Amino acid sequence: MEVKPRFTLGKQSSLKPDRQGSDAVAPDSAADEVIDPRVRLMYLASEGDMDGIKELLDSGTNVNFKDIDGRTALHIAACQGLPDVVQLLLLRGAAVDPQDRWGSTPLADAVFYKNHDVIKLLEKHGAKPPLAPLHVENAHEVPEYEIDPKELDFSNSVNITKGTFRIASWRGIQVAVKTLGEEVFTDEDKVKAFRDELALLQKLRHPNVVQFLGAVTQSSPLVIVTEYLPKDYGLWKKQHAGCGDFRAYLRRKGALKPIAALSFALDIARGMNYLHEHKPEAIIHRDLEPSNLLRDDSGHLKVADFGVSKLLKVAKTVKEDRPVTSQDTSYLTKSSCAGRYVAPEVYRNEEYDTKVDVFSFALILQEMIEGCPPFSTRPEKEVPKAYVANERPPFRAPPKKYAYGLKE
Repeated sequence: MEVKPRFTLGKQSSLKPDRQGSDAVAPDSAADEVIDPRVRLMYLASEGDMDGIKELLDSGTNVNFKDIDGRTALHIAACQGLPDVVQLLLLRGAAVDPQDRWGSTPLADAVFYKNHDVIKLLEKHGAKPPLAPLHVENAHEVPEYEIDPKELDFSNSVNITKGTFRIASWRGIQVAVKTLGEEVFTDEDKVKAFRDELALLQKLRHPNVVQFLGAVTQSSPLVIVTEYLPKDYGLWKKQHAGCGDFRAYLRRKGALKPIAALSFALDIARGMNYLHEHKPEAIIHRDLEPSNLLRDDSGHLKVADFGVSKLLKVAKTVKEDRPVTSQDTSYLTKSSCAGRYVAPEVYRNEEYDTKVDVFSFALILQEMIEGCPPFSTRPEKEVPKAYVANERPPFRAPPKKYAYGLKE
């Protein structure tokens, strides 16, 4: 019975419990003759030695050799992020989807180590994506809202926000699709945020809150599907690709008449009041800003995007898992102004409650009257510092623009 050696030099399987590396010693020229050529193939794959790999394969070394852990040379090259080596091994007959003892494939390893060129190459050769983080083994555990990804038609798809939402066709209707890329497989925080967002969306039913339709959780990529609100998008897509939200509307309209501002404010207030009064747990949106407000066919606003929302359970306040800064918040990728609406207690990493949404609401209302974002003349990164220092955006509009009590 053949005893297979173990190759443990360099990066390890994405599913191995302990990936602390290895104390294995690299073969040197004096020992080359006694080293199993199959193990040497794996070492050369780790080093990216194309000529050495070709020489071994030409001599008959098995390109699909597995060590005691079930690892192949393709696993190693995928971990190391060497697309040239991956391409060579595949062209010389390497199996594209071998599993190691922990169930990891070369593609899963490439995803874990964020080797994007290798990911594209393996997918081109037919590699199957790893199981989604929310995958269940028992069919009875599949969520009732699960959507078959084959039913989503992206043939005429366009982006409706910067890299987050796209239009798709589903069962004869247009829908908005939020997609999480392969990075979600390696980011536990993003998996948790996705799970939390789904848990929230299932609970929400209100005319001023965007309607959740379903999700893809059992395959990659992970997807959330909501109703599509096309109002104003057609007017702006030629001039401002990716703008179909209230942010685009305000840019086009500028300062609104007080009666229009109040009408929109009531829409936002009704949606937010529903969230804050939700039973048994209140819901803090925590990312209320114009890009997360969408207009329906009748011109009314709906609150959208609950990616960083919080449930207010038994405790009266919540706190961020890690400090939030103006540079690393996820919402800043969607809008160049998003951080301008975040309450100071969030930036101070203090406990907070529904009042953070009230803060954001007030800034949106002021923007509708003033016609410009909060602290519009200041750089984005300076605005949180101003809020923390208890500064607030100045009033510039004529007093008559503010109906009685509105400024207060």
